[in-house]
Amino acid sequence: MQTRSLKVAGAVEFTPPVFRDPRGLFVSPFQESTLAAATGHELFPVAQMSFSSSREGVVRGIHYTTVPPGTAKYVYCPRGRALDFVVDLRVGSPTFGQWDSVLLDTEDFRALYLPVGVGHAFTALSDDTVMAYTLSTEYVAENELAVSVLDPELRLPLPETAASLLSERDRTAPTLARAQARGLLPDYRRCLAAEAALAPALDREDS
Repeated sequence: MQTRSLKVAGAVEFTPPVFRDPRGLFVSPFQESTLAAATGHELFPVAQMSFSSSREGVVRGIHYTTVPPGTAKYVYCPRGRALDFVVDLRVGSPTFGQWDSVLLDTEDFRALYLPVGVGHAFTALSDDTVMAYTLSTEYVAENELAVSVLDPELRLPLPETAASLLSERDRTAPTLARAQARGLLPDYRRCLAAEAALAPALDREDS
C-alpha cells in the first residue's frame, strides 16, 4: 500500500493495491501496519462506522467535532466518485487554514486518515456516491460543528451548483475567520493530546 502525506499536518492518503480478474476485484482499503508506519500510531479504537450516499453535485462539509472529545476519521469511497477535502481547522497548527484534496473512487480506492480537529468535506462527482467512515467517537449532535465550505478565503474548487445542494446547517455555517473569532475552532495542542489518548491500551502493551 502506498502512502502520501497531505498538505494538512497529520493527514495521510493511502492507495491500496487492487487485484482484478474476470470475476471482479479484491481490495483492502485499510491496513493497520501501513497506518502505523505513516502516522506513528495504530488505528484508534473504533467507536462507530457510518456511510453516506449522495447524488452528483451534492456537497457535504466542512464538518468537525469539538475538542474534547475530538474525532479521528478514516474515510474511503466504496461506490461512485468524490472529490474529498481535508481542511486544517486547528488553531496553532503549522498548517492552520490550509487544505488539500484527493479524488476518492472505485478505480484506485484511495483512503484518508484525518487527525482530531481536521475538517472534512467532499463533493459527489457521480450519482449514488457512497462514503464510508470509521470514527473514533460516536455521533453526538451537540459536538458536531461546521465551517462554511463556500468560504471565499478557502476557495475550495466546488461545482457552481454547490450552494443549492447544501444542507441548511452547511449553508449557514460560519467562515473560518468567524468561527475562529467566536472561539469555535479546536486548539492544536488539545487536538494532539486527544489523538495521543485514543489508544492508551496499546501503549501499555508495548511497555
